[in-house]
Amino acid sequence: MTQEQSTRSDRLVVGGETYTYFPVSSVEGSEKLPFSLTVLLENALRCSATDEEAREAAARIIEAGLAGEVGEELSYSPARVLLQDFTGVPVFVDFAVMREAMASLGGDPAKVNPQIPCDLVIDHSVIADEAGCTGALQKNMELEFERNNERYTFLKWAQSSFENVRIVPPGGGICHQINVEEFSQVAMVREAEGEKTVYFDTVVGTDSHTTTANGIGVLSWGVGGIEAEAAALGQPITTLVPRVVGIKLTGALSEGVSAMDLALVFANMLRARGVVGSFVECFGPGLESLSATQRACVANMTPEYGCTCTLFPVDRQTLDYLRVTGRSDEQIALIETYAKAQGFWNDPSAEPRAYAEVIELDLSSVKRNLAGPSRPHDLIVAADAQEAFYSVCADRGLSLDKRVEVEVLGERFGLSHGALAIAAVTSCTTATDPAMMIASGLIAKRAAEAGLAAKPWVKCVLAPGSKATELLLERAGLIDGLQKLGFYNCGFGCMSCIGNSGPILSSMHDVAGEIELASVLSGNRNFEGRISPDVSQNYLAAPAMVIAYALVGTIDFDFENDPLGTDGNGDKVFLADIWPSDAEIARELEACVTRDLYDEGREDLMDGDARWQALSVDPSATFSWDDASTYVRRAPYFDGMGVEPAAVEPIVGARVLESLGDFITTDHISPAGSIASDSPAAAYLRERGVPEELFNTYGSRRGNHEVMMRGTFANVKLQNKLAEGRRGHWTRDQLTGELASVFDAAMDYEANEVPLVVLAGKMYGSGSSRDWAAKGPMLLGVRAAFAESFERIHRSNLIGMGILPLQFMEGENAETLGLDGSEAISIEPVDFSGGLPKPATVTVTAVKPDGTETAFQAIVRVDTPTEGRYFEQGGILPYVLRTLV
Repeated sequence: MTQEQSTRSDRLVVGGETYTYFPVSSVEGSEKLPFSLTVLLENALRCSATDEEAREAAARIIEAGLAGEVGEELSYSPARVLLQDFTGVPVFVDFAVMREAMASLGGDPAKVNPQIPCDLVIDHSVIADEAGCTGALQKNMELEFERNNERYTFLKWAQSSFENVRIVPPGGGICHQINVEEFSQVAMVREAEGEKTVYFDTVVGTDSHTTTANGIGVLSWGVGGIEAEAAALGQPITTLVPRVVGIKLTGALSEGVSAMDLALVFANMLRARGVVGSFVECFGPGLESLSATQRACVANMTPEYGCTCTLFPVDRQTLDYLRVTGRSDEQIALIETYAKAQGFWNDPSAEPRAYAEVIELDLSSVKRNLAGPSRPHDLIVAADAQEAFYSVCADRGLSLDKRVEVEVLGERFGLSHGALAIAAVTSCTTATDPAMMIASGLIAKRAAEAGLAAKPWVKCVLAPGSKATELLLERAGLIDGLQKLGFYNCGFGCMSCIGNSGPILSSMHDVAGEIELASVLSGNRNFEGRISPDVSQNYLAAPAMVIAYALVGTIDFDFENDPLGTDGNGDKVFLADIWPSDAEIARELEACVTRDLYDEGREDLMDGDARWQALSVDPSATFSWDDASTYVRRAPYFDGMGVEPAAVEPIVGARVLESLGDFITTDHISPAGSIASDSPAAAYLRERGVPEELFNTYGSRRGNHEVMMRGTFANVKLQNKLAEGRRGHWTRDQLTGELASVFDAAMDYEANEVPLVVLAGKMYGSGSSRDWAAKGPMLLGVRAAFAESFERIHRSNLIGMGILPLQFMEGENAETLGLDGSEAISIEPVDFSGGLPKPATVTVTAVKPDGTETAFQAIVRVDTPTEGRYFEQGGILPYVLRTLV
């Protein structure tokens, strides 16, 4: 500890141990700060290099926090980084390439090494190829290793060659559930020179649902892979002191209402309120009625309403969860003492802190809900779901009189719009909460006892979030009922929520172009084209409702008034007849959710199965790239890079690669899901001898930039206004006037040294924090992106890859300005030598082919001096590398 730090620190004695800590109470006004700003204040006190820096940072936090306003730039150093394998592979590919670049610039490759703990869970690669049968888990894991051997060998090399890296092999669970069950400490301890320092456990992660851990008091949020790499390498994350919105909870959830129902209400309420870029935190007397895992479910849904985090302070519910999941008595005592010392302990009777605004939510007002058909915040009260479905069909011009025939197991069925192709109990949103999993198991058990079954055209998926979840269902005697309905464990991974649903029934695939098929999943994402390319309507619901929909096989159903079927006596069975009471669920939880459940669940978590153990690698300073690999390739980000940055080139005569509408998600931009057989990525793989059955998914090939740049802007549902109505990977090459794939057009522009831009509407880059949504456009030659507004993470990622985010002036957009995408666009040069852009608002000139010229103003959305320095250096990775050199 430095002399400067010693003046800011104090001692805390817990259980006979003495800890150094940095009390926020030393700063006047801190007692009024929101909980989340308390964490940022502690971080500033502890991580500042000098007392003066600490005072300045604290003053910025206090001033903005007490005023309830967005403040100035703040440097923030998280305690940990969380990765999943889709985003983790490119992170370590970048680290490996940085080591080579470091050596070429005359530096020490070993300096490119994580400075803080990096936990990676391999959970995104397993696909539900097999479902509804015994052996589905084993078969899917066999296919997973067959497809991903190269990636897993690379990850095992990374684990052995980099410090501070811990990897959970395939089959362990979902990263966010493992994070709250296993990795999160709430209060971290670092020991140096015989002295222990305690501080807040804080996390950034390369998956946007890293926010799950906020449910147990761990401030965490998703960042782009690029930003996470910098944090891992010891660079602080820069952020503006955020505006904090308080949610005052009163009452308690009603009978039969789950955490998922509450999470969907949060998504609807806060998306409508407009909290993008804000912190949200919960307080009030209703908080005590929510379990830690119910809070985690709400926190998990955070990205779906656009804020940075949804934080819950520490209280008895938190400690109870930490105790049952295996934290030591000593750790729990430290957490309680530290939380109370830092004002991070929830007092339900306390007055609201200094929030920008307070939104009150009576938990008893929450009903059983769904969300859909394509956005998580489009709330539907479950009792009104059939009528809502009819409205969707009417809006889309779909006639419910239309019928198609499908044959399944020798029997023919007449189906219409809304026929259910997939029912998936999946995702970290709900699997983390034992109550929801027990509820789904009880409904399945009672349905099976009544002689009911899932409809044969429905693909049933069960993906437990951890081994503890599967053990819970076994101990409660619920596995048999689930399996009788077709819900066999398909794998421990994210699966349907990220598009790893696998193929639907072939007969359903055949009619997907004639009727709009549907899916119901207990996940957090239901964007167009995400769950399956064959499915047009996707609905989010609690696991129990997923089971219910599987029983009826369609969205076109009234659960309030229509029977699910008849039992063995010919009596009608309604959903209310098999829905478990809260008291029944509580009894199962008390009997089954014990410490030994989690102890058994974590056995061999880090060891992996025989296939993982058989992967043979040797640690080394640099990676030996395999030129024949189609999974892991050396990325070109540092090619030709010098020790000093080159001047930022002006953007002159740029052409529009994509002209897009509102709410374009990172799923639309970044390659995700299956690789279509007619896509440029498929052509690339075929040229290298990869058969179609081994194409795997874009997510699994994120370590190969050649595949990823060919899959950028290739989502099958993406509507590019330049493509004359064709969806997917099409655009107009303005140099030839012809329609072409986005990749081919981009290569033509590159050959002719023509820079590119993208035009978009509101909320550009919503959704998952995909670094490839910025990397892909950069590799295609995109230099700037225009939008009416940007989602926080995507804007940061664009800057991180050297793409300039430009925001239309209020009330203007491409349409009002008359931009149709045919224009040649030039942008006034921007100077970043002082950090912040000069000018902050630039003049843009757009010239149509007939010479008509339009000039307009756009805001340069480089919001902090550090972001400006990143952009000036060509992006965050070149900046970090030059810093290390």
